Amino acid sequence: MKKLSIMLLSTVFLLSLTTGCAKNAQPVSKSDFVLDTVATITVYDGSDESIIDDTYDECRRYENLISATVSGSDVYRINEAHGAPVEVSDETIEIINEALKFSKLTDGAFDITIYPVSKLWDFRTGKGRVPESGAISNALKHVDYHNIIVEGNTVTLKDPQAEIDPGAIGKGYIADKLKEYMVSRGVTSAIINLGGNVITIGKNVKTGNAFKIGIKKPFTETNEIITSVDSIDNAVVSSGSYERYFVQDGVIYFHILDPKTGYPVRSGLSGVSVITANSLDGDALSTSLFALGAEKGQQLVDELSGKIDIKAIFVDEEGKIISN
Repeated sequence: MKKLSIMLLSTVFLLSLTTGCAKNAQPVSKSDFVLDTVATITVYDGSDESIIDDTYDECRRYENLISATVSGSDVYRINEAHGAPVEVSDETIEIINEALKFSKLTDGAFDITIYPVSKLWDFRTGKGRVPESGAISNALKHVDYHNIIVEGNTVTLKDPQAEIDPGAIGKGYIADKLKEYMVSRGVTSAIINLGGNVITIGKNVKTGNAFKIGIKKPFTETNEIITSVDSIDNAVVSSGSYERYFVQDGVIYFHILDPKTGYPVRSGLSGVSVITANSLDGDALSTSLFALGAEKGQQLVDELSGKIDIKAIFVDEEGKIISN
């Protein structure tokens, strides 16, 4: 899981909001540790705070289905089956099919079968080290999204040593589901922030205007904002080299890996932020655009712009916006 790059501008938290029957309602915010990160859900329309608790329960339900590291999850069972067919939930089928869609769209730059390689790097624990080149080469033999076969609710990995991890779109997928759930409970104004993967419900109910979301400048410890975007019922998702990384022999190694080389992507970028209608698209595309680099990434954005509502912000290795 990723996305530590977006922070909400302080004005979003501090405003006193009023609207209709929720006149003079104060924002209610709760944080919890889910999806291997700190999440914060804030409602602005006077909705009962029990809805936030119930939303976190929903979040854990999804996590227990699609996390590669939760023992007994659907994804865990697929990986442990070593090529045998596994029947899974509708939700797991949905996220795998979405992952396959983006793998085809990016010609493999996005690939959830990268898991055998990413495990070698061990970015999750904070104890990462550069793996032996031979180990990377061996793991790469099992990275190919074409090995994933979906038939109904059954998933089979043609390569018994292949493994999947939908984590690169997991938070995006879950954020969309949590938004749907909160809206079904009557919430009209809220922000869901899953470790920096942000999606908004409605508007700022005091001003009637969009929520303002700040994009943090890469590799700064002062929460410096490089730019901000307005969001009404949109998702704002970032990927970058500054999120999960370690330094070895003076070289920064980060968690966005090239499925062709097994090493961190070197695209000349330090970050990409994507603004889309749904968080899953933003999750997948922010990672994919980072891997493609600014030029090819912008070409993909241009191709998609006629099909979906999308904007992208590319930040170079000096922390400067080069395409917006």
